[in-house]
Amino acid sequence: MDRKTSFNGGDISEEDAAAIFNASGVSMVLTNPRLDDNPIVYVNHAFEKLTGYSAAMAVGRNCRFLQAGHNDQPGLDALRRAVARQEQISVVLENYRADGAPFCNALLISPVVEEQSGGVGYFIGLQSEIDPNYQAEALQRFEAIVAELQHRVKNHLSMIIGLIRMKARESDQDDGLHDLSRRIESLQLLYEEMASARAQSNEDKIQLGSYLGRVANAIAHLDGRPGVRMNINVEPLMMQTETAVRVGLVVSEILTNAMQHAFRDQNSGLVELRVTRTDGGGMRAIITDDGVGLPKDVEWPNMKGLGGRIVSGLCEGLRATLHVSRGAVGTIVTLDVPNAD
Repeated sequence: MDRKTSFNGGDISEEDAAAIFNASGVSMVLTNPRLDDNPIVYVNHAFEKLTGYSAAMAVGRNCRFLQAGHNDQPGLDALRRAVARQEQISVVLENYRADGAPFCNALLISPVVEEQSGGVGYFIGLQSEIDPNYQAEALQRFEAIVAELQHRVKNHLSMIIGLIRMKARESDQDDGLHDLSRRIESLQLLYEEMASARAQSNEDKIQLGSYLGRVANAIAHLDGRPGVRMNINVEPLMMQTETAVRVGLVVSEILTNAMQHAFRDQNSGLVELRVTRTDGGGMRAIITDDGVGLPKDVEWPNMKGLGGRIVSGLCEGLRATLHVSRGAVGTIVTLDVPNAD
């Protein structure tokens, strides 16, 4: 039976919420209140489409730039108070696209609490254009649509942000935003797969092979370079969504590590991802490369390094086994997850 979220006397299923969220193109932004003026640090593709502003144009600015100087609107005072108090709020604002055209923006702002520190690490903002003639009704429906999915997004972001904070404490380089964007992109692909799966079934499962294939293609695009190819061979396999989140992050870390480090001083190379079903309802992912291979004095995952601890921690949560070996050329990583169903 579908799980229902009751909102203002109406019920909407979690499955419908996920499907409508993706179909309606709800935009998402992340802001960092620990930086001066709480700037945007991430926007998704739906935000770019809604506002006309590219990520490069939006990141680093406070969201108020969308008001185009119209800073005396009803609701702004309540919004400022909620942000100052680190509370959730829903408002309707008149915003302006990059070409100057106004639109009526239903906005839900909510703090994202870090798992480790318990403090607010980011604010997530979900936005959707609504008909100005039916603001009250549209805002109510918007809140109901995003209620369940927002809960998922915040939980997953909290886990990812905790990993980024660990890296920031250990690294002299401020490359956390790149890692944050890459991991959020993997979640965005997950939510799209959720919508596709729930159009066919009420079960809380996704097609894992399709999801991992899209994650691999995204990493090849973000971290790849000319001459390095990626082959993907995945079997159809349904997996619980919460399990798929962790599997996707493990595979993402392994593939990124291969793309970034396996082909030093090489002009060409090959990374392969194979996903198969195992007996007893499990799954196996094998990632290979024909790069330089692990040095003989190096073991991976390395528990002294952040990447190794991330992978080891996720595998422990999955009760999965991870085997890393040196091939005739390159490296072979095998991930076995029991009871994937």
